[in-house]
Amino acid sequence: MFRPEEFKDGRALVIGAGKSGVACANLLAARGFGVLLTDEKKASELKDRLKTLARGVKAETGGHTKAAFSCAFAVKSPGMPHSNPLIKTLKKKRIPVFSEIDIALAYSRAGKLLAVTGTNGKTTTTILLGELMKAALAPRGRAVVCGNVGVPAAQAAPKAGPSDAVVLELSSYQLEDSSGVRPDAACVLNITPDHLDHHGGMAAYVAAKEKVFRDQGPRDCCVFNYEDRYCRALARRCPSRALFFSSKRRGGALHAWAGNGELFFRRGKAVFSAKPPALPGAHNLENAMCAGLMALHCGAGPAVLRRVFASFRGVEHRIEPVGTRRGMSFVNDSKATNVDSTLVALKALGGRRNIWLILGGRGKGTPYAPLAPLLKKSARAVLTIGEDAPRIERELAGTCPVIRCATMQNACRSALKLGAKGDVVLFSPACASFDQFSDFEDRGRRFKSFVRTLR
Repeated sequence: MFRPEEFKDGRALVIGAGKSGVACANLLAARGFGVLLTDEKKASELKDRLKTLARGVKAETGGHTKAAFSCAFAVKSPGMPHSNPLIKTLKKKRIPVFSEIDIALAYSRAGKLLAVTGTNGKTTTTILLGELMKAALAPRGRAVVCGNVGVPAAQAAPKAGPSDAVVLELSSYQLEDSSGVRPDAACVLNITPDHLDHHGGMAAYVAAKEKVFRDQGPRDCCVFNYEDRYCRALARRCPSRALFFSSKRRGGALHAWAGNGELFFRRGKAVFSAKPPALPGAHNLENAMCAGLMALHCGAGPAVLRRVFASFRGVEHRIEPVGTRRGMSFVNDSKATNVDSTLVALKALGGRRNIWLILGGRGKGTPYAPLAPLLKKSARAVLTIGEDAPRIERELAGTCPVIRCATMQNACRSALKLGAKGDVVLFSPACASFDQFSDFEDRGRRFKSFVRTLR
């Protein structure tokens, strides 16, 4: 856990000039620290980010110098492996290494902290939870949504006051590096293999997710998906109150369940219902139940859930309708950076064999074979792009036609040329974006922009 008073006369090293790194460097500088920001990229690649640095932040690019080791503590970029030589040397020299989340929460005065993690559904759940808390706290307090959702925690969380709630989306990368995270309400939506190349295996990935509740107390709560075996196992180790939701069963020990087009929530002995948000797929019922349980624990009432659910329309880049061309629907699911996310999208949109699935990018080492059964039922073809196209073609051969397109633009043109009225072009890559795009948001926005140009 980061305690600023322990380092008041020291200098801070911030590793990585990404959004969270810049926000963290600026926060530490504003709190009186001398800050050294270091990045392996050249200054020409970082010029826009470097322009936003505050006074008191010195930047070095193209790698680190010996000055890095004269700092009292370091803040690590999420996703940087612990095997990185700089990180290894810092630890060898016993220089403490923290996460941006540690720094952000140390300076936050928020009255409530709500933390969302899981493999899939985090962003939708976080945004919906933010809307629920916004409605519950108004007019005296605010909901501050930040973290992996796009706004760095170091930029937003310190602005929250005692009447506010911080709603934090946390990736396994962020949790792995953090210590002392103690949310009033947390959740683990689901756990399926992801980022295993970084974590080194499933056990380490699950252990990172566990940190979202590890430091909670008995008055806190953590919400779990009862249908996920990893979640059930984690719940047995949870020191706070474990709450369960399910989209497949009802009542019993559950605290939220779905049935007859409604969501049901149990508070003590009382049960109330609410219409779910108008979003496709069973996974969105799960997201809504999870967000609802967390908000209820932090003071929201049934009326808030009903009102917010009725108006919520989803998030950008997650099964997002983009428009129609020649009677074909285009759907942006760029946030699907793993196979399980793409499975969710196929389940949500599938029903008849009318999907042209654009698949590919930088693979994560997980197999594509789990897509095969749904592709046989719902896909007219798979259109491959990016680095992992050859592997996708090998593993999905025989399930449906597989057409190599190289780029997202070529895939869209091919689908439009070969498809028919009523078909769906689903951009759900199941891969990271970094081979051709800066991130999944850049990838999704370019997809939407290109679709608008199609004739």
